[in-house]
Amino acid sequence: MEKVKRKIIKIDEDLCTGCGKCVSPCAEGAIEIIDGKAKVRREQLCDGAGFCLGVCPTGALTLEERETVPFDEHAVHEHKKTLADKPEYNITMKCHLCGTTEHDRPLLPIKAKGESDWVCVKCIPRLIHG
Repeated sequence: MEKVKRKIIKIDEDLCTGCGKCVSPCAEGAIEIIDGKAKVRREQLCDGAGFCLGVCPTGALTLEERETVPFDEHAVHEHKKTLADKPEYNITMKCHLCGTTEHDRPLLPIKAKGESDWVCVKCIPRLIHG
């Protein structure tokens, strides 16, 4: 398979606690918990968007540009079919301020009081201005 230079998630296993908070934000299903650690299961599934970065409480995830396989949208679609019945991939995220779910309003990852969490777009002004 050809290699291309692109951005992809890198996981520092020494920093990873295996908490799993990075799994749900990865819409492509590229990240899985394997043997108690987060891993990019198949690099062609990682689009490099980095939604997982903001929720890692230990900073184990970074975005790096390197040579790897191209992103494969078809592989993502097929992989999502296999994840549909796994409960660990069907976690509904909620705004930590108002409780609104990701199904009702867009959520953004944040760090609040040293903890990784989510806030909805309606609550961002309250978060910023108090």
